[in-house]
Amino acid sequence: MLFLAPKNPTPQLLAFLTALQASLPALIGLIALKLLLPSLLSWWALLPAFLIFLGTGYYASHRALRKFIYNKVKLIYKSIHSLKAPKSSKPLNIDMRNHIIDRVEKEVTEWAKDWTQEIRYLKKMEQYRREFIDNVSHELKTPIFNMQGYLYTLADGGLEDEMIRDKYLQRAIDNVERIAEIVQELNQISKFESSAVELEMQPFDIQELAQEVVESMEISAEKKQIDLRFKDTAKKPYIVQADREMIRQVLVNLVSNSIKYGRPKGHTLIGFYDLDQNVLIEISDTGKGIAQEHLPRLFERFYRVDKGRSRHEGGTGLGLSIVKHIVEAHQQTINVRSRLGVGSTFGFTLAKYKG
Repeated sequence: MLFLAPKNPTPQLLAFLTALQASLPALIGLIALKLLLPSLLSWWALLPAFLIFLGTGYYASHRALRKFIYNKVKLIYKSIHSLKAPKSSKPLNIDMRNHIIDRVEKEVTEWAKDWTQEIRYLKKMEQYRREFIDNVSHELKTPIFNMQGYLYTLADGGLEDEMIRDKYLQRAIDNVERIAEIVQELNQISKFESSAVELEMQPFDIQELAQEVVESMEISAEKKQIDLRFKDTAKKPYIVQADREMIRQVLVNLVSNSIKYGRPKGHTLIGFYDLDQNVLIEISDTGKGIAQEHLPRLFERFYRVDKGRSRHEGGTGLGLSIVKHIVEAHQQTINVRSRLGVGSTFGFTLAKYKG
């Protein structure tokens, strides 16, 4: 009779089918006894006898299933439940009357799915960790080896030559400053990721701050023959609520990048747009642009679109990552759109001052 059971039978159905299977031979035996000895049993007595066999078999089977199978399943179910549920969850209460097999199957399926996703995430993080360590090692290795060469040259007699001494000492200093900059920016990112940075929120005019940044970079822009100017929408005050020095760092990084990677005789445009609750700040350049496959990873630490050119232009490869952390610390968003041969536009939002 058990072959008639559905895919996931309840314990009650299993006990009934088991009892029925055990009772049928007894019923057949009683019928045979009635036929051989008609006077011993009446036909009406067969039904109560069969029901007694069936009931006794059901009770015994049910107890056996509960003790042997159910306890095993309950142990598995509780183990999975303890892995999935938070510590504050209520104690697990499993009622035998419920469809325990279906529930366990559902829990196991969900648990396996969650762990599969967790394993994928951990593998992704492991790959990210390896890439990060490789990048840090590479970024530090170059200035360290450079300093090593300069100092060895000076130690081998270069100190006697005034021109070599001054040149190599300056180069060693430049490389020390590069290492210090990398360490400082990594420390800043670490603080953002651990929520250890406290923002000094204040109202200020973002247009005025952008004007200060542009004025501080005019010499760099002139060397590259890049015209820094504001769009018509950016010629009036826009009062925002943010950390002024942090936002200065964002603007310096984005405007500096537009100069570094812009085309000679090109331009950088800064625009502001009123978005009701927020202000959108956009910095656009007329550089060579960025391929679409690079855009999703552009704000990762040490990620470089053109590694050779990026290192030649200077920088640590951490600027855009810091920019993203600063903007997100303000509960705002940053995005980039770009077209090869046309240029790139970085945009981020800040909350308007409501005072």
